[in-house]
Amino acid sequence: MDAAGYRPRTVVSGGPLELAVLWGGFPLLGAGAGWLLAMTTGWLARLPWVPFSDLIEWLDRLPEPQATVGAIGVGVLGGLVIGGIGTAERLIVTVDGAQVQLRRADQSRTVARADTRVAFLADKHLVLLDSDGAELVRESTDLPAARLAAAFREHGWRWADDDPHRSAYRLWVPDLPGLPAGADALLRARERALERERRDDARELRREVGLLGVVLRDDGKRQYWRLTERAVAPGPERPTSAEREPDGR
Repeated sequence: MDAAGYRPRTVVSGGPLELAVLWGGFPLLGAGAGWLLAMTTGWLARLPWVPFSDLIEWLDRLPEPQATVGAIGVGVLGGLVIGGIGTAERLIVTVDGAQVQLRRADQSRTVARADTRVAFLADKHLVLLDSDGAELVRESTDLPAARLAAAFREHGWRWADDDPHRSAYRLWVPDLPGLPAGADALLRARERALERERRDDARELRREVGLLGVVLRDDGKRQYWRLTERAVAPGPERPTSAEREPDGR
């Protein structure tokens, strides 16, 4: 009988404390920052190097107590915005013997244990690999590795303490031989997306290059890659300068 029949599913999340920090702590910090700004606008307005000096001078001319109340209100509002963004981005992982559910805000994804070879946490990402070494899931998270490992292992999943393929990654540079046809162009486009901090574009290009059997790992804005076991055949290598004809063709 499946392990799910013996054990209730395990939920790994930040819990009520995380929500309390998001919806209580950040608004309080925002209120404190607003009050501090209101108390120091006169001093800040006299400093020549302070950014947004025009705005600070305008705040300094506002009457009291309206200025202080307004600054505190804006700080609270900013804290609530941060709390809302944090709540939308928090990952909730629900594991049982048959599947794992990954939920973030109103988005949910389920992966079967039968399709998964190994799960692990690397570079603050929860990753699930299939039998060919391709990524089924890569989700950013701040959840503790120990709690995730305990949840997966409790229900019979294979858990690794680090990426089992970490030594297989190679630094990508343009025109690097060994990549499948079309992968180099996708990686060039993704490099531009990373430089311009277009995260959605970079995520979509990661998915596209993954369809060619290439798995990526980022180190800052540098891209490292490896091939899966079902990667398509590499494209033709370009001749080096020494192999080209004298006219440069």
